[in-house]
Amino acid sequence: MKNLIAEANQAVEQFAGQVKARYYPAYHIAAKSGWINDPNGLIYFNNQYHVFFQHHPYNEQWGKIHWGHVVSDDLVHWRNLPIALAPSQEYDKDGCFSGCAIDDNGILTLIYTGHVVLKEAGDKSVFKQVQCLATSKDGIHFEKQGVIVTPPEGIMHFRDPKVWRQDDQWYMVVGVNDHDNTGQVWLYHSQDLYHWQFVQVLAKMADPNVYMLECPDFFPLGDKYVLTCSPQGMKANGYHYRNRYQSGYIVGDWQPGSPFTITQDFTELDFGHDYYAPQTLISHDQRRIVIAWMDMWDSVMPSQADKWAGVLTLPRTLMLSSNNKLLINPITELKSLRGIQKKITSINLSNVIQDLQLDSMQCELILKIDLTNSDAERAGIALSASPDGKQSTLLYVDNQAQRVILDRTYSGEGMVGYRSVALPADKFLTLHIFIDHSSVEVFVNEGQATLTSRIYPTSEKRTLFLFAENGALRVEQLDYWQIKNMRG
Repeated sequence: MKNLIAEANQAVEQFAGQVKARYYPAYHIAAKSGWINDPNGLIYFNNQYHVFFQHHPYNEQWGKIHWGHVVSDDLVHWRNLPIALAPSQEYDKDGCFSGCAIDDNGILTLIYTGHVVLKEAGDKSVFKQVQCLATSKDGIHFEKQGVIVTPPEGIMHFRDPKVWRQDDQWYMVVGVNDHDNTGQVWLYHSQDLYHWQFVQVLAKMADPNVYMLECPDFFPLGDKYVLTCSPQGMKANGYHYRNRYQSGYIVGDWQPGSPFTITQDFTELDFGHDYYAPQTLISHDQRRIVIAWMDMWDSVMPSQADKWAGVLTLPRTLMLSSNNKLLINPITELKSLRGIQKKITSINLSNVIQDLQLDSMQCELILKIDLTNSDAERAGIALSASPDGKQSTLLYVDNQAQRVILDRTYSGEGMVGYRSVALPADKFLTLHIFIDHSSVEVFVNEGQATLTSRIYPTSEKRTLFLFAENGALRVEQLDYWQIKNMRG
């Protein structure tokens, strides 16, 4: 029998030599080459952090999905490991789809969706999806143990298991498209990981357009439970749900044996262009940390010309506010990547553009704007800007719309459109920004909102501009750091 994992690893190495630096991330998780999408199997195990991801190693397009694998001692510096899973069995021969990792009495165990195409018909293909299990003795090489959960007759979309241990039982949530073509999350339980019983429909969307709830995750936070998921089928509504697919969270009360009682309806997790399939883990010090795919289905991906596609977001901590809203912030460990620093205070602009002459290929910024003394119609910062200013990603306050705008109309190859969040009703607006070679992540006012988007600037030199149009901008303080490459 062919060694499919060895072949896949060889393909990754073969194409890695064709990957260019222009868009490849300096401090985000990406494959050495090939395609990646959803993060899988996030776990702190044997004093290391493991992240797996959906991976097509043979080219830069989505294809027959494997599981890629990286590991870290600190959630910041990630090392590539061999591919963990390859489609090889009758029950997963067309893809090892998303899932999770657990510690089963010291055994690193992966639970994933096996995907088999029964009939090819484009978007109307007929397929079967089952939940499968694989184990590892060394945390690197995995042995498949077979199918552990099959769907009821007539259910085709049945994927993305997330498993956890509670009250001496294992629990699993799975995303489902039910017989009525509605998106749901189903709950199962088990004593031994191999024999599962259906418990209940944990949640479903009131929106009749939602036909699938992908990548569910269910966990306690504070005194509540949070369900994160990625609905498919939502229609755009004003400033909301502008991407093809969304990701968000629902807050409620739950305990084993009881229904999930919702206290906070579905809310978007991120308001940028490129955020999908979030998954969480518990850190060594018990923080709840989330990582997502920093792309979107059917989006423009110029990196594919360089034999790779797909990046994961920075790890972010989750906390629940007193009004059941998630506060989302970058992990503190990222400070270890900070290099050269510059601090600027008391900047006043009026109807001008100011070149800060700071390199923005890979950097971190904290920009504090005094809203009470800023009355410009549009005012903010141009990120990853070409020296002539013709190409940039604009992050600014629109005082007329009372919104914070992330506009990538001039961000580079194939980029269009903007995303936004409501302007916080505070005296100051703080924007915590991470820029990598082809991405921008913005954290608004200590995690009240985030905007995550890919960008593809063509300029080899990239700088930062402050600007104010038809009025004044006052920047109380700007902190800037160059960011070091996580790979050394």
